[in-house]
Amino acid sequence: MKKNTSTVMAMLFVVAFLTYRCNNNTMTGQDQGGAFQNHRDSIPTKQQYPYPLFVLSHDYPTTATPLVNPPWHQALQGQPISSSNFIAYMDSLKSYVAPNVMPFFTDNPNWTSARYGWFNEPWLGSQREAILGTYLGNGNPANMFKSLKVDESGYVLVLYDSLAAYTVGQIWGKTGQKVNLLNNATQFPEGSVIVKLAFSNINYPEWPVMEGAQTLNVYDTIPTVGNPAPGYQMRKVSFFQMDVIVKDSSTAPKTGWVYSTFVYDKDTTGSFWDKMVPLGAMWGNDPGVNSPTQPPYPPLYETVIYTGAPEYSKETLGWGGRLSGPNDGAVAQEAVDITTGQVYQNLALSSCMSCHSPAQDTFTSFLLPGPFPTSDTLFVYTPGSPNWNLWFRDNWGNVPFNEGQVAMDYDMVMAFKSVPAWEAAQSSGQNSLLKANLEAVNRFRRHKTQSRFWH
Repeated sequence: MKKNTSTVMAMLFVVAFLTYRCNNNTMTGQDQGGAFQNHRDSIPTKQQYPYPLFVLSHDYPTTATPLVNPPWHQALQGQPISSSNFIAYMDSLKSYVAPNVMPFFTDNPNWTSARYGWFNEPWLGSQREAILGTYLGNGNPANMFKSLKVDESGYVLVLYDSLAAYTVGQIWGKTGQKVNLLNNATQFPEGSVIVKLAFSNINYPEWPVMEGAQTLNVYDTIPTVGNPAPGYQMRKVSFFQMDVIVKDSSTAPKTGWVYSTFVYDKDTTGSFWDKMVPLGAMWGNDPGVNSPTQPPYPPLYETVIYTGAPEYSKETLGWGGRLSGPNDGAVAQEAVDITTGQVYQNLALSSCMSCHSPAQDTFTSFLLPGPFPTSDTLFVYTPGSPNWNLWFRDNWGNVPFNEGQVAMDYDMVMAFKSVPAWEAAQSSGQNSLLKANLEAVNRFRRHKTQSRFWH
């Protein structure tokens, strides 16, 4: 079935913002289809794409055996992670995932998540395009980067390794028809690795920094300068960001997680894999550093940025220079202080970990340090204020963002996408206040047109 671009985008916004409330911490679903749907029903013809389409990997492990002395620990040689060894740490993670990630690019027609030991989150089949299994991630409006003159949309694919997938299975079981939040089911085992691959729909030469990037095809509706045709089309995308996050409490004793981001650098020699260079790593939100909104920034102690990363990738770093990649939407071109009325231009207002910190069973708090949008204006709390700083705490993954909620261990894709999509499939419906809030948010998103602020 064909859908035009506005219909697809509206559908994505509705699914993304649905939230839910339950009376207890074990919920059972009634809709028996959709949990493990592979992709949307709009698919390319065999003439357009003669290879197999994306297949969801959902045979989640029922046991978990943590790794002993993993390579990222060895890379630190017994020292705390720091500016002197974070590159070695990141390189060890990149090498660890390489055997099971590189074939995605080098032999994609024969690659499946299951074949290479990866697993995917359920309930997102209606959002996934059919070839790579990606769904819309963040987007960037024109001029977000000095080198970007048109609106850009990102596509993402999230891969859980077998340790991380154990937790996915604890939440969803074998059928995906219930959400289990009891007995720390949402907490990931030590050594869990999650990879997010991100692709830009703006390629070279429209975006010069993408020159030589590894390209693949998706089957989607968003027209570009390079492919202005409307409706579902084969559309080229460029691989430009890879996040590798690991549950590593010895390296990150305050949060339990280390986030690392690699970005495409056209000026690095070697293969496409060699050209994915470190942007940086973070293992906390630096709550002790009250950063100004403009540089120069004071030093951070839980984020390290690679000075040699390409310039475009550093234009969208988060608050005070905290880690955030070009696909992550940590900069708002315009935001308004809800207390003072001050208008901020190009405000860095998030980070990888701050955005993931509100991951909990009920979407009580926004991803950004402000209230949920209720108009076409993005309101934020005063930078550095107590309300703002709620997003920049160093909490362990079992500490909920809001009192009375169940923390989901920084897994925002599960809290922000899978669980709301599950809820949308239930027959109970939404209460009137939730519907009103949802409609207001959707008006805001449609007005902005681009998915500008989301991981």
